Amino acid sequence: MEISGNSAFYAGLGTVQAAQNRIDQAAGQIANTSLERSALSQSSELQAGRLRSVDSSQQSDVASNLIEMSQGRLQAELGVKVAKASDEMLGTLIDTYA
Repeated sequence: MEISGNSAFYAGLGTVQAAQNRIDQAAGQIANTSLERSALSQSSELQAGRLRSVDSSQQSDVASNLIEMSQGRLQAELGVKVAKASDEMLGTLIDTYA
């Protein structure tokens, strides 16, 4: 029996990496929104009035980014489970056929 690259294991690792990228991107967007808010807080009253409508849309952006981060966490957990199950299965197959 020839054992080549375990595709399920690598799929699990790829899923974890994709989840990490998803989390990093969402966290970066939240950080950018926070920086924009601090810059807006230093603006004049006239500008502040016009930017209040933008602020409400940024709040929804932050909420959607938090959801993205939560989904990324779940995606990472599932990727780890796939990789772990694949690793355990490979050990069982080797014990059975050895």
